[in-house]
Amino acid sequence: MSMILVARSQRSAGSNDWLQERTLAHRRLCGRFALGVALCIAASAAVAVWVASPGSRTLEQISSMHQQINAQKAELAQVRSDAQRDVTRMAIKLGELQADSARLDALGQRLVATGKLDPAEFDFSQPPAMGGPEKTVPPDRALPFDLTVSMEQLAQRFDSQQTKLGVLQSLLINRKVTDSLIPSGMPVREGYISSPFGERIDPFTGKESFHPGIDIGVPFGEAVRALAAGVVTYAGVRPGYGNVVEIDHGDGYMTRYAHNSKLLVHVGEYVHGGEPISDAGSSGRSTGPHVHLEVWHDGKLMNPIAYVRR
Repeated sequence: MSMILVARSQRSAGSNDWLQERTLAHRRLCGRFALGVALCIAASAAVAVWVASPGSRTLEQISSMHQQINAQKAELAQVRSDAQRDVTRMAIKLGELQADSARLDALGQRLVATGKLDPAEFDFSQPPAMGGPEKTVPPDRALPFDLTVSMEQLAQRFDSQQTKLGVLQSLLINRKVTDSLIPSGMPVREGYISSPFGERIDPFTGKESFHPGIDIGVPFGEAVRALAAGVVTYAGVRPGYGNVVEIDHGDGYMTRYAHNSKLLVHVGEYVHGGEPISDAGSSGRSTGPHVHLEVWHDGKLMNPIAYVRR
């Protein structure tokens, strides 16, 4: 009996020990769990504080600005590269325009020489005379200074050349108009000078006489043409001349065509240079078909040979 009680007391004591160990283990587990939860809450709070911190947002903004600056630097480098290419192309074009301007100067000088203009009348190598009040316009330069100045100088040079060419054109046109009124060339397509201007032996009397024009031998009926543009002031018969046409060319010039077989124009008619005015013949005091040509300037008799050779 006593042994049974001892055994039971031993089992009871063992059970108590086991319950105590289980309780301690449970407490330790709960403590660890609570500690873990506390650590998680603390970490979350730290993260929330860091995210919500103004300093962190500033750092992020700075980082973003760095990225933007780098992108803008790259864009600026590209723009500079494109601008440099544009400036290079413009510089090349500027050189071509300057060469063209030099050629224009040379062309203008050749035109002056070809037009046989008096240097005192027109000098293409000198800038045109200009004047007027000055009004300053502020420059708007978007290009490098040297290139901008060159372009402005070239623009001024083109303006000067345009003015000079305009003056030259007017002079040449006036000269052309004047030249068109000056008798020149032969009054017939084919023919030869059969009697000169000045002293000669009269074919009818055999005595020395003065011949006021030149005679041009031609076939009968050959077309006689005006030496220059003008207005017919006489178309009829004159003693010794036969059938005559007289043309006033302006600027003091007058031409006379005599010994015609037929007149094709009438008084007051305007004729162009080279236009047929009559048919050659042998009317009046004549030994055969020919054209008697006289040239008058400012009322004075001129030697027609100088105008025939123009």
